[in-house]
Amino acid sequence: MSALTKLTKTLAHHCVKKSKTHWCKSSQPLLNLLISENIVNINTSQFHQYQSRRTLILDSASSESVQLQRLSDSDSGIIEVSLNRPAAKNALGTDMLRGLKHAFETISEDSSANVVMIRSSVPKVFCAGADLKALPIPTIAVIDGAALGGGLEMALACDLRICGEAALLGLPETGLAIIPGAGGTQRLPRLVGKSVAKDIIFTGRKVSGKDAMSLVKECHTAGLVNYYVPAGQAQLKALEIAQEINQKGPIAIRMAKRAITKGLEVDMASALELEEECYIETLHTEDRLEGLAAFAEKRKPKYTGT
Repeated sequence: MSALTKLTKTLAHHCVKKSKTHWCKSSQPLLNLLISENIVNINTSQFHQYQSRRTLILDSASSESVQLQRLSDSDSGIIEVSLNRPAAKNALGTDMLRGLKHAFETISEDSSANVVMIRSSVPKVFCAGADLKALPIPTIAVIDGAALGGGLEMALACDLRICGEAALLGLPETGLAIIPGAGGTQRLPRLVGKSVAKDIIFTGRKVSGKDAMSLVKECHTAGLVNYYVPAGQAQLKALEIAQEINQKGPIAIRMAKRAITKGLEVDMASALELEEECYIETLHTEDRLEGLAAFAEKRKPKYTGT
């Protein structure tokens, strides 16, 4: 049984028990709604350029509650996973769990996918859970409001977390007489340290975006979030980071993620062997030759993932 299958079953169990409490929430990152309500003022031309490059593809991996959106033109290779179950405030249900599993499996098999952005298309709600570590490409969580319970556990499973000024993070499960059961008790201490993780989980306290960023300085680790931006701009910052990743060699990015993720699970000697294996995988590729040629010719490389 894969890690993804195990976690899906765990989440389904919690969903049945706790769906009425909506214990996993977060705000919506849709900038068009923020702009229309005059909540945030941003460069609208930049936003509309981004919108024009987004193409919704309702393919076999999409469901009513989980949809894949592939960006086009220069952003080809960037995929958005949108959670859309407004009637149930994105509470985990059979359709969403099945949709998430199918979507991530599809992305894993898509050689043209280079980076994934995960967001909610439901206003003021964000709830998801899946073993995102199983994806071979980088994943970015967009947090521009409350990310509590399963919503934060999803974000913790991502490679990067972009946090807006209005973000509120927390794992309140102990207040419901349960524990964070979708990775929270394991991923949080690995990011912020054992003592801070115990404080957050034992008390169920909520951490603001600003405080989440300060935990990075205190613990000297990646912390709860990687970037902290003004309210309403997390989506554009996430896109900016995704674009930077998308310009790099796809095989190199996949091998780097594999080396880092798997390497942390073994001893140093084994990790270094894994690193060498991943390095060798990048040597005999057309992308490596293209990278060397582009460097010599002082131009931007055009990688194909081969």
